[in-house]
Amino acid sequence: QLQLVESGGGLVQPGGSLRLSCAPSRYTLNYYAIAWFRQAPGREREGVLCISASGGVINYADSVKGRFTISRDNAKNTVYLQMNSLKPEDTAVYYCAASKPITVLTGGPPDYWGQGTQVTVSS
Repeated sequence: QLQLVESGGGLVQPGGSLRLSCAPSRYTLNYYAIAWFRQAPGREREGVLCISASGGVINYADSVKGRFTISRDNAKNTVYLQMNSLKPEDTAVYYCAASKPITVLTGGPPDYWGQGTQVTVSS
């Protein structure tokens, strides 16, 4: 089955930037919608951004609008989350998740999840 690996997390000062990557251990991501979720301490998991197989983008969090960008590079078989102007409230574990076309069509939860990568924004 599809296995996803996130990378790029770490400690950054407020106002700084990070780029997270999501890549499979095998198989192509080209047919999947890919979403980034995050879960802050003591809070519910929330969707951040999603990119469809065709490249369409949906923003699920108003708090990141204008600061975060999702993109995919099919040649590298990788999806990215570029995070700029980071704030302490962005601190969370960030997860990459993949959904099959039928899952997207029926509105179900993602089919595959990565293990998460920690992003800490602190001075």
